[in-house]
Amino acid sequence: MKFICDEMLGSLAKWLRILGYDTKYVKNVSDEKIIEIAEKEGRIVLTRDKLLARKSKGIYINERDVEEQLKKVIESLNLDIEEEKILTRCTICNIKVTKIDKDKVKGKVPEYVWNNNEDFWICPSCKRIYWIGSHWNKMEEVIQKLKK
Repeated sequence: MKFICDEMLGSLAKWLRILGYDTKYVKNVSDEKIIEIAEKEGRIVLTRDKLLARKSKGIYINERDVEEQLKKVIESLNLDIEEEKILTRCTICNIKVTKIDKDKVKGKVPEYVWNNNEDFWICPSCKRIYWIGSHWNKMEEVIQKLKK
């Protein structure tokens, strides 16, 4: 399942990527163009615009809190949160990340991160490097709440 989020839902797009869903995020794009992209790429429109939701047969997201937005998408589409998909996409550019050898990130991540982690992933597009750091606990907390 793939999504397209309008400019009002940047945090939702990031969280859907964290959960492993292919999620395009667009800014300054007309409703017609969003609908065209969704149809061409087989994406579900997620929007805070009632008219766009109606025109695109997408999902209107009224909720302001990102956890509530996620809950709405998950419940509306009966989505499963699959452990093996979590953290498989770049949160910035939506490309699938790939595992990278620890030695190749030396000097590219803070020294304490390099010393305290064995597993690293990199986005082939933007070159952002990922690891399971202190932020993971908060993310895991949110994910566990969504599973209930």
